[in-house]
Formats: sequence, C-alpha cells, structure tokens
Amino acid sequence: MKRLIIVAALLLGAAAVVGVARPEGSRAADSTETTQPTITVTGTGTATSTPTRASLSFGVQTQALTAKAALAQNAAEMRKVIAALQAAGAKDVQTQTVSLSPTYGDNQALQGYTAMNSVSATVTYTAAGSTIDAAVEAGANQVYGPSPLTDDVDALYKKALADAVTNARDHAEALAQAAGAKVGKVTAITEGGSAPVPLFAKTAAADSTPIIAGPQETTATVVVTFALS
Repeated sequence: MKRLIIVAALLLGAAAVVGVARPEGSRAADSTETTQPTITVTGTGTATSTPTRASLSFGVQTQALTAKAALAQNAAEMRKVIAALQAAGAKDVQTQTVSLSPTYGDNQALQGYTAMNSVSATVTYTAAGSTIDAAVEAGANQVYGPSPLTDDVDALYKKALADAVTNARDHAEALAQAAGAKVGKVTAITEGGSAPVPLFAKTAAADSTPIIAGPQETTATVVVTFALS
C-alpha cells in the first residue's frame, strides 16, 4: 500500500513539473509576430550625353501629266540626291517610301500624277548642314530631321537607374530623420523609365545650313521601399 502511494505521488509531481515548464498560455505568447515598419519613396536619376550622329530624311516630289513621266522624273532626281549624300559622307543611306498618286483639280478632273521618293541617312552633326545643302542642290525638295542618335543608350539608362536609387535613399533618410527613425535595407523596388530628351545646343559650321547638336538627358524613375528601425 505504501508503495502505491509513493508511485502516485511521483506521478503527480512529474505532471506538476511538466505544467510549470509549459503553461497553457505560453504558445500564444511565443507565436506573436511584430510587423516591420517600412517607408516607400520615389527616386529620380539622370544621365546626360551629347550625341555626335543624327538621322536625316530627304525627299523628292515631282509632278507630271502621266504616271510614267512622274515616276521617271522622280527616279532621275532621287539618283542625284543619293549620289550627293554618299559624296558628302552620309552613311546607311536607304529608301524609306516610294509613292505615286493621281492629282485632281477643284472640279475633280485629273490634272496629272505626283511621285514621291524619300531616303534616310546617318550623318555626323558637324557634317549635317553641308549634307543638307548638298542634297537640296542635287534636287531634294523635302528635308526632315535631324533625329539625334545616342550611341550607348543602355549604359546611360543604367547610370540613370543607379542615380535614381541613390536619390530614393536620400529622400527616405530625410523623412526617417524627421520621424526619428533610421533607414534599413531595401525590401522592394519598382522600375520606371524615360526616353532620351534633347536639351540645349551648339551650332555647327557657319557656312552651311545651321544644325544644332545638344545634349540628351536620359531619365530613370524608381519606387523603393526601405525597412525602418
């Protein structure tokens, strides 16, 4: 009988120890999670470069009584323009459009035909003015451009992105300091972007058609979320 009492007492004592080591309310307290405070800001970065090349378009428009005559006259004039462009050092000369259409008067009577041929070419800014002059002298009666060509758009955009992230952190630190907090690691980032935009300019050779070569500004935008502590 005494042995049974002793065994029962030992079992009760073990149960009491287990109860003290793992109380019922401890699971809820241990699983409580705290939310990390964050701050989300927008940053903008820019990279500037001055293009040295541009794309130009040259057109020849002719009119004649017959379609054959209009197209033949146009072809003869455009051959002269292409030769002038190549002699001036233009690169990547290629046809853009060729068109032929009837021309009508006020009373809808057929008056003739209009032929149109245009080519594009890549030129340096220093030679752009003289190239235009040569093309017009050869017979071009339509000129469009220049459209600046940026040689390394990808590298410029990456630099603008890096500047944008730095700008975003500066904004976050200014806000955090005002709130008595500190900026931690990046928890999320979203990329925006922008195409190159022409800015100011400088003139080309004074003895030819004035063409302006100005810097291009590539802009990048990011939205960044930082942890706060």
